[in-house]
Amino acid sequence: MIDLIQKPYWYLRHGETEWNVQGLSQGRTDIPLNKRGELQAIKAGDVLARELQPSSMPITHIVTSPLVRARKTAELAAEAIARQGGPRLEITEDVDLQEVNFGDREGKPMGNWYDSWIAGDYTPPNGEPFAELKARGIKAINAAHKQGVPLIVSHGAMFRAVRAAMHMPPNVRLPNATPLWITFKAEPKIWDIAVLEPEKVD
Repeated sequence: MIDLIQKPYWYLRHGETEWNVQGLSQGRTDIPLNKRGELQAIKAGDVLARELQPSSMPITHIVTSPLVRARKTAELAAEAIARQGGPRLEITEDVDLQEVNFGDREGKPMGNWYDSWIAGDYTPPNGEPFAELKARGIKAINAAHKQGVPLIVSHGAMFRAVRAAMHMPPNVRLPNATPLWITFKAEPKIWDIAVLEPEKVD
């Protein structure tokens, strides 16, 4: 398996959906943002715009999952960045950034099977193995680097796979619409994640 290119990038999970609120596995099911999720995406764009002002941590373009909850998050964040005086960022889609296919688990309550799935000991019926998710996540992020410093807008399980690719403990839940600035440190050769906390949405 190829490795992640050791270049910096931004990562943003989509805003909240009603299935998030209900604790249901979404996977490829194309659930839209709820109103709170839309506001979260805007707030994420606001905090990104503030970070971009000194031009120390640039974003050159946005690459998003085609699923509507991610695409809408990307659009709302990009609009917020432009309103704050930041650049008008091009948005493109990459199917390899879409969420894992959870098969028969989609639409059902989140279970305690994630660790077994990550370890490769279990795959939901008609679902996607963790190793395949990890491979396409690496492929998508590496491709996104060809245009500069990307903002990747994707999903929670995808970020678990990305964490595994960065040799970090993978089973860590990423909050909705919380921007991450991810860099590789030459010494001691580890990835570093800086969390940008947007304004909370009630």
